[in-house]
Amino acid sequence: MMKFNENGLITAVIQDVTTNRVLMVGYMNEKALSLTIKGPDVWFYSRSKKQLWHKGETSGHFFKVMDIERDCDFDAVLVKVDPIGPACHTNNISCFDSGTVSLGDIEESELFFGPSILIELSKIIKDRAKNLPRDSYTAKLVKLGKGAISQKIIEEAGEVAVALMGDKHSDLSEEVADLLYHVLVGLEISDTTLEKTWEILNKRNRETSS
Repeated sequence: MMKFNENGLITAVIQDVTTNRVLMVGYMNEKALSLTIKGPDVWFYSRSKKQLWHKGETSGHFFKVMDIERDCDFDAVLVKVDPIGPACHTNNISCFDSGTVSLGDIEESELFFGPSILIELSKIIKDRAKNLPRDSYTAKLVKLGKGAISQKIIEEAGEVAVALMGDKHSDLSEEVADLLYHVLVGLEISDTTLEKTWEILNKRNRETSS
């Protein structure tokens, strides 16, 4: 029996059956794995959207299932596929076509903890808004415009308030993260920079401290 983690997910490594190149790593719940086993295409579970994801449904870049193997601990699968088009949303053949990892990358990655993660996320949102990849949730939001994003911000703020009244800190943290993400999308389409927000917060900090 497969061993799903506390979130009901297992890791799925996708490999090109012809070249043996690792194309991407995703996550599957029981339903996604069942659909993948039945074929002909690979299914994932999107942790950000909290829903099943039929790989290629919007981009046309499907993974045709050729074989599925499990690891020795039964908590991960290796899915060998015949890819139809590039695997990555950047249109690279593999999601691992971004270069080799160096010690410098590790040092830089430490900056992504805390407030600086907002800067990194803002850069990603800016890229999605510019290139509008078809299977990107951010791109879909941008296309819908200010009205839809404003509505999402209102909804997320309400969910933060509800979570605040609850007892689970994890729920509150997740809802705050959702709110911050949608606010960043709103800033992007309004041509307002995150740096401007930092300036205002810095000014308020000085005023409060004086």
